[in-house]
Order: sequence, then structure tokens, then C-alpha cells
Amino acid sequence: MSDSTDFSLLKLRSELLRNLTDLNYNEMTLVQAETLPLLIDGRDVLARAKTGSGKTAAFGLGLLNKLNVNLFKVQALVLCPTRELADQVAKEIRRLARRIPNIKILSVCGGTPLRDQTASLQRSPHIIVGTPGRVHKHLRSGTLNLGQLQTFVLDEADRMLDMGFMNELDAILAFMPDERQTVLFSATYPEAIADISARVQCEPQTVDVTEDEQPAQILQTWCAVTRENRNAELVRVLRVWGGTLNLVFCNTKIDCAEVTKYLRAEGIVAVALHGDLDQTQRNQVLVRFSNRSASVLIATDVAARGLDVKNIDAIFNYELPQQAEIYVHRIGRTGRAGKTGIAVSLIEDREIWRLEEIEKALPDTVLQQRGIPDAKRGDDSLVPLMTTVQISGGRKNKLRPGDLLGALTAQGGIPGSAVGSIDFFDAYCYVAIEDAYVAKALRQLSDRPIKGRKYRARARK
Repeated sequence: MSDSTDFSLLKLRSELLRNLTDLNYNEMTLVQAETLPLLIDGRDVLARAKTGSGKTAAFGLGLLNKLNVNLFKVQALVLCPTRELADQVAKEIRRLARRIPNIKILSVCGGTPLRDQTASLQRSPHIIVGTPGRVHKHLRSGTLNLGQLQTFVLDEADRMLDMGFMNELDAILAFMPDERQTVLFSATYPEAIADISARVQCEPQTVDVTEDEQPAQILQTWCAVTRENRNAELVRVLRVWGGTLNLVFCNTKIDCAEVTKYLRAEGIVAVALHGDLDQTQRNQVLVRFSNRSASVLIATDVAARGLDVKNIDAIFNYELPQQAEIYVHRIGRTGRAGKTGIAVSLIEDREIWRLEEIEKALPDTVLQQRGIPDAKRGDDSLVPLMTTVQISGGRKNKLRPGDLLGALTAQGGIPGSAVGSIDFFDAYCYVAIEDAYVAKALRQLSDRPIKGRKYRARARK
């Protein structure tokens, strides 16, 4: 165990230390304190840490610290199991790199036209964050060269194996130089992870902080339902135990779509995340949920892999999964950073065996049965206070958060306090606006040029 959690004691470049202060990253998390000295020293690391433990900042700071900005070659590759996780990782690395000028970070995932990515690759990014399938496709076509690679990171390696990416990983490794730093992060240590480590790492240092991490404070309960009243009971438990951000898990994308439709009919602002959405739709769903303009996200397990939204108040299992490990992954998205969360499962008589299997596999886990009390009248915890506004310009238009904030607040516009999170993509961006100011914000954006150009703006409901 490291004796100090002070970032300033690490051999980090001064730009990174100043930026960490700007970001209010005052103390290292457990996984950062254990892995960063090793990463900075250039060692291969095999780390086990839970989602939300701060691992992205750990490997992000490690690879940024050794980056040569004047070498216009791909020097770091981070592979993630899903597009959503890759986008989140790229966003976090950009935040960490803000004070280092001219760093180019590119997300290379499916769902974006190959032509656009190829053009971006020709502009020599320093860091690639991507998914195995799309990265391999660019390597095969010769549009991506890893000859100068210094750091290779496998994030959520166990999930990557679960999703069947082993063949792509083997193929990608063939394009890398033997001399490199290889970092594996995983929430679990199945035997296959040890096999991969033995093949791709050189004398790796093993770090496991899962036992020392503060256990999540999650109240786990279940409610008896019938096939006929499951949807109605879901509405009741949401209104009783739900908070500002609620995540509902369904086992199939058909249920996911039907539950979303039902909740909307009940006046609940719900969005769905499943495999039938294209990338633009997926981005919009995740933005609306994370910026608090939708109170409920309904997702399948596959679609939610890599999802890392902070401050989720409650998890609801529309149905229990068949595997205890999936149950653990589901509920682990609440009760983070010392906060208390709640996990509520709906169970029919014919599904009790799933509950028994989960409790058998997780002996320290007890799900208490509860009746569903009536919700308090006037309860508005599920009513979002924000609305998402989409603007028809993004990173390719050289727009920055300050540009949008300036356009919204200039000359009698809306107050800055009414503006929430701002999310940028290549061709468009989103900004969260307090409901009371949405109409005025739309007028302000429509009437006022941003960097000399007018953009279309519309509210997303």
C-alpha cells in the first residue's frame, strides 16, 4: 500500500500536476496510488479494480506522462469493449491533457464512417482510444500504423473476453512493436486474463485493490410481481424509491423498448439503450441521461457494458439476470464514492430460483423482500429539471464549451447558472438547459452567430 495519496509526490510532468489541481483531483484513489508509480516507471501492470475506482485517470496519466507531443505518431492505444466506454475514456484523457498543447486524441469505434476516421488518422493522432473490431479494420487497411507505439492499455479486459474479442486482440497484437508498456485493467480475474497477461506482458506487476476498496453501501431488496402487473409495479417502485437518475435493466431489447413506451405513457421521462440504436442515437440517449434531462434509462446488459454515469441513485431489475456476476455488475453502478444506493428487483414466483442462485453464489448478499408502499402525493423526484438542446456544430467546427456559454449568456441571455453539462461530438454538440430557460436559450442560439456562423438548435425530448 502506498504511504501517500498526494499527486504532487509523483514524477508527473508539471502540466499534468497543474491540471489536476484545476480539476480538483486532490488525492489519489486507491487504484491510482497503487498503479501510478509503476506506470510512471514504465512497468507492465495487471490491475484488478472495480468500475468507478479511478482507473481511467490512472492509466491516462501514465500514458500522457511519457508522451512526446513533437512526435506525430500513434504512441498510445487504449482498447475498450464498447463504444460508450471508449468515448468516456477519450473524454477523460482529453480532460487530463488540457494543459499539454497540441495533443491529438482520436476515438476509433464502429458507428462512425470509415472515411471520416481515415481522414482523422491521416492527421497523426498521438493517442487512439477504440474498440477492437474497428481498430483491427484500420490496421488491416493500412490507415493505422502502430510502429511507434509506446503504451498499450486493455481496459475492462474481462468484458472484452466475454464479448468474444479474443481473435481481434490477437490480430491487433501482431501490428505492435515488441518493446512497449502493456497495461491490463479488469474487474475480475478469470483464468483467461492470466493467459493473456502471460502472452502480452513482460514481468507485470500485479495490483488488486478490490478487497481494500470501501464496500458499496447498497440497499438490496425485491418485490413480488405477476406477469400481468410487472409494468405497473415498476412504475410504483420507481415513484417510491427512485431518485434523479435511475437505471432499469431488462434482459431483452424487446422488453427494453416496451418498458420505455409504458413509462413514457405514464408521464415518466425515460430513454432506452439497446442494440438497435445507431451511434448518433446512442450518444443522444447517454447524454440526455447523464445530463439529467431524462430521469430513467432502460438498458440491456450488453448495451450498458462500459456505461459509467456518476451519481446513479437507484438500480431496478425489471427481471433478474440468470448469472450472479451480471447482477453484481448491474447494482455496482450505484452506491459509489461513499454514497448510498438502492437496488430493487421485480420477481415472479416462477423466477424465485434466480434469486436463490444469486444468494447462493454471493453468500454475503441478502435481498430483503418488501411490499411496495404508496408514493407520496406531489412527489416530483422523477421530473427532470433540465432539457437537452442539440446544436448542429461540434469539434470539427472548432467549437468549444466557452463559445456556447458565451452565446447563451451574452447581452441579456440566460444566466450561466441555468446551463448544465456540455458534450461535444465531431458534427454536433449538446447542452443541458434548465427547463424554465429552454425557449429563451433556443432564441438566443438561433439569433446569435457563434464564431461568425449560425447553427441550428433544437430541444431533444
